[in-house]
This record gives sequence, C-alpha cells and structure tokens, in this order.
Amino acid sequence: MPHAPEVSIQGIYRDRLIDQEQGVRYDSGWRKNLIVLRCRILLAAFLRNDTALGIRSMQMGRGDAGWDAMASPPPPSAATTVQLVDPAPFTIPVANLTLQYLNDVDGVVATATNRVQIVATLGPNQPTAIGAPSFPLREFGLFGDLNGTPFMIDYIRHPLIEKDGAVTLERRVRLVL
Repeated sequence: MPHAPEVSIQGIYRDRLIDQEQGVRYDSGWRKNLIVLRCRILLAAFLRNDTALGIRSMQMGRGDAGWDAMASPPPPSAATTVQLVDPAPFTIPVANLTLQYLNDVDGVVATATNRVQIVATLGPNQPTAIGAPSFPLREFGLFGDLNGTPFMIDYIRHPLIEKDGAVTLERRVRLVL
C-alpha cells in the first residue's frame, strides 16, 4: 500500500461553569482529549456494516480523589482504557446532547464534515440538587455502541470540578476525523 500522509483522529474539550446570573465562574480553555483504541474499532465496525452506532452518551465521573494531590492526573492509556474509573458515572444520553458538524473555522454547518462538536449541558439540580453536596467531576468519556455494548470513543482526566446544584456546566467536545 502506498504511503499516505498521516491523518489522525483528534479531539479537544472545553468546560465552563456558569452561575445563575450567567457569569462564568470557571473556563478551562481548550484542552486535548484522548481518542481511545475502541473508537477506531467502532469506526471499523461501522465501515464493515456491523451493528455499530455513533455517539450514544457522555459519561461524567468522580474519577479517583487521589488525583487531587497530583499536579495533574496520571495519563490514561489509549490502548487499554475502555471505561471510566468511576463505577457509577452520571450518564447523559444522546437525546440530551447537542451534536453538530463544524466547518474548518469552527462554524456550525448543516452538511456532514470531518469535524463534529458535542455539547453537554448539566444545568441546575444536575447531577445533585441545589443545597446538596457538590458532585466532584474528574473524568468524562463519550460512548458509542457496538453490538449492543457501550464502546468508549474518547476519555479525559481533568482537574477537579466541584459541580454544585446551583451552577451550569457546559462541556464542549470537538472531534476531528
């Protein structure tokens, strides 16, 4: 097979915490995320016409509280990471996500491109009610479906975000295929 230029799947994400007055309490800026091996397996299954479905959910988890004592959480392995560390993550089904195509300058377009943006919004009272203890977020992942089984697409470990019930978390993920 002739040598083709390197084309890789890449992803970035950005988190913003927005208070009830629409003020931004926190903005992570754009950061890289990890595309895991299972994403490539899911794409191969799709191309072979197996029972593969694209993004079905985003899971947000507590991760490991031990990560808070580190300068940054330990890097996960793209080859072996298949699920979140949190055994009971908060799951946002695809019906509650916004999926959009983007053009080369990140504008939303109606026709298919090689760039997809996923927006997840955790509003007030999600995942915990106003007045309840905050929900510590340290990790998240996008999941597709292969033969009826959730299949991880990407994964990120990030610094602790204390999501209380009074603020909104807006998480944007961009994938370039």
